[in-house]
Formats: sequence, C-alpha cells, structure tokens
Amino acid sequence: MRTVIRGGWVVGFGGNSHTLIKNGVVVHDNNRIVHVGKDYHGQFDVEIDATGMLVAPGFVDVHVHAGTRAGHRLISDGGRPEYFGTPILDVGVRHAAPRQANPLEIAAKIAEQMEIEAIFTVAELLRNGITTFVEFGASQEMHDAILSQVERLGLRAYLGPGFYCGEWQADIEGHLVRDLNQATGERTFRAALEYISRVDKSCDGRVRGIIVPRSVEACTPELLRRAREKADELNLPMAIHAAYSVIEFHDLMHRYHMTPIEVLASVGMLRPSVNIGHGNFISDNPNLNYSGGRDLALMGKAGVTVSHCAINIVRRARTLDTWERYRNAGVNMALGTDTYPRDMIMNMRTASYLGKVTSRNLRAATSGEMFEAATLGGSRALGRDDIGRLAPGALADIIIVDLARRDVLRYTPIFDPIKALVECGVGDDITMVIVDGVVRVKNGKVQGLDLGALRDQVQQTAEAAWANWSATDTFERKANELSPSSFPVIE
Repeated sequence: MRTVIRGGWVVGFGGNSHTLIKNGVVVHDNNRIVHVGKDYHGQFDVEIDATGMLVAPGFVDVHVHAGTRAGHRLISDGGRPEYFGTPILDVGVRHAAPRQANPLEIAAKIAEQMEIEAIFTVAELLRNGITTFVEFGASQEMHDAILSQVERLGLRAYLGPGFYCGEWQADIEGHLVRDLNQATGERTFRAALEYISRVDKSCDGRVRGIIVPRSVEACTPELLRRAREKADELNLPMAIHAAYSVIEFHDLMHRYHMTPIEVLASVGMLRPSVNIGHGNFISDNPNLNYSGGRDLALMGKAGVTVSHCAINIVRRARTLDTWERYRNAGVNMALGTDTYPRDMIMNMRTASYLGKVTSRNLRAATSGEMFEAATLGGSRALGRDDIGRLAPGALADIIIVDLARRDVLRYTPIFDPIKALVECGVGDDITMVIVDGVVRVKNGKVQGLDLGALRDQVQQTAEAAWANWSATDTFERKANELSPSSFPVIE
C-alpha cells in the first residue's frame, strides 16, 4: 500500500546530514520510503494531510533501561554524597534476599511487575516518537517481557541481556561489596548469547541482537575481550556503561592502573560499533583532577559512540565536559532517555542547554546537532543507514509533530521548525508515529492500548513499592526518608 504524507515541513536527508523541505512530501510503499521531495504526482492509496506540521524520521534511542522506575522517582534532590551521584548505588543495590519473604510469592510479584514495566516502557517510547531503542543490559526475564510488548506494539528494538562477573551488593551493615567471578561471567555471557540467537531478526526483522557487558567494572578484561571477539564473529553492535561514575573510575584505576576507557582500549573494544553509556567521567574531565588524561583522544580516534542521557545525569549534578569537545574529537554523539522521562525532545533541549553552558559558547550544541544525534547519531551507533532518516530506500519509520495546534502557543511564531521543536517541544506534541510502514500512534493515541488504565496500574504498583521500601533498602530507609517531600504533606 502506497501512502503520501504532505507536510508543512519535511526533514529530508542530504547524503550526510538532514535537509529541510518546506511544504514537502514523503511517500512510502508498505515499509519502505520511495520518495522525499517538494511534490509527488504518482499513484497512491492513502493520503495523510500534515499541513503546518513537521514530518521527520523516528527517533533512535540508544540507551534505555526498562521499567516504571519507581526507585528513580526517589532520587531527585537527594542521595548519599559518598556515592558521588551514582543513583544505582542509592536505589538499586539491595540486601541479597528480602527479609521474611516467601520465594514463590516474590517470583509471582516480580513476573507481574516486569510485565507492567515492559508495557509502560515500550508505550512511553512509542508515544514520544522513539521508533528504535536499545535496551541497556536488563535481565533475560525483563527482556522476554519487553520482547512481547515490542511484538505487540510494533517498535524496533536491540535486545541482549546484560552479563557480568559481579554486581554490587550490600552486606548486613550496608557496606558495598563486590567480587568478580569469572564463572559467573561465563554463565551470564552464554545465556546472553543464547538469547540473542533466539530473538535476532524476530518480529519481522524489527528485533536485532546486541552484546551488552553491563559495565567495565562489573566484568573482567578477559570477559570483555571474549565479548568483543563474539561481536566480531556475529557482526553485532555492543553497548556498555563506562566512564559514568567517580567510584567506577577510581575502582578501575586501583585495580588495573587504567581508566575505564583505557581498559576498553586494552581489550580492543574501542570501535565505531561500541556504544559507551554516559562516558562523562573520562580522564579529561577536570572534576577528576587527573593528570595526563587521554581518554577523549582514544574515543575520538576510534570513532566510538557516546550515548548521552542528559536529563538522567543532570539531576545528579553531572554532564559532559563538553558536548563540543567530544564532537570535535570525532566521537559519534547519540542520545538516550535512560530512565525517565522517555521524551527525546526534552532530552534534546536539556543536552543543548547544558552543552552551551559547559562549553561557554552560545554557538555550541545547536538544535540541529541535537536532532542529528537523536536520529543519525543513533543509526550510526547501530551501523545502519536505513533508519534515522527520510530517504528513498530507508525504512518507513516516520513521526509527525503537530506544530500547528490551535490550543498551544509555545511554537508560535516558527522561523526554523527544528529550533522550534528543540526549544519549545515535548513528546506529547507528536500526533502520529509510523513504524515499518504501520501507523502505531494516531492522533496522539497508542493504537490498541489504554494509556489511562496503564497509568492507574503503574501508580498503584509504585505506591505499593514505596510503602514497603524499607524491606529491601540497603539502609532500611522508608521512601519518604530517601526522598523527602518538597512540602509538608497533609493526608
């Protein structure tokens, strides 16, 4: 079936970066784009009138952690200073086993919660115009739940369970402890590869595999080397958390006398197909006060991708130093939403503003650079030339942003639609999302899903989690102790 979309503005592709076509037209035949230009006079079956709207490629989100993130809602304006702004150590590290808990009841509740989290994650991504995403190392059980919703709701996904030799745990006194065990690494790595072999190219090719060691410090160099070799053998991209924490930086310097980035270089992992999660605490960052740092040069020379999750890290008082330096060094900059909100437009705006402030340059981190990072940057990270762009032969992953809503003044007047979007937009302004040629969001509504009912369900499960927070918290804190209310609450 051939569909014609007539837009107020169309983001075309100029061979290297995007172009803007005023009153442009996009035509797709089933799941492939066949025409992008000023006009179209051929045959078609369906016509979509996007007058006054922005027609653009779907966003590519290269750093997603699935879940409703009840824990992360407790970290704003708080946290333990000794964790240096690393939220996982504050809300994600629990006692090894919940006290006085029935294992069967726990398993049933976990399965139910994972299903809710998967629905919420995939629906939120889709509603915000994200047509391709990378899950950044969740468990195999979480991946199974995500896969079911990807099949149901129609997104593209890169899936591969995270593997590791050891994770942080808390002892009885709340001290953080971790031992790296090569056998654990081998077991989790094998499980990840088996999962990838089962799901790769499923869902009509919309699901692809990705190799994800969870973080540099959670794996031995030997495991990282084996992962890189397997990625080469299977021709798969890789993703890993690296240079994301002060604790991680000093842990690896103490253990190997190398920075996290130097550890990756030592095992051959610095390459265009590797997606470094966050990458903000590199040796060149003046906040680390490290002499002779060369991490940025290593990353730039190798052409790695950094998945910058601006909103997620700025709430922990961190950012890149700087967007401009990374880009000039040759690093491929891409964007991720990480935990919440999964709104790529808001993340573009945050990354742009922070990039200008940290660079002390009002011309740095432009709206155009942000839009490119949210589209082409993600496609480059995945080694693809058929997503993140509107061009003949590319897959029909298209979003339509309503810049002409009569009840909204934010966009008016519009001189440049990309600057208007990045400066003033939110994900809810996206009125239509097409993935693989199929309309998945229409008039702002996710097809086949009641978002209101989903919101109610997620709120209820989150409130239940907060009510019982102390049962598994490292320091037995209640939710309101971890995250005091902004103002006194009257029940």
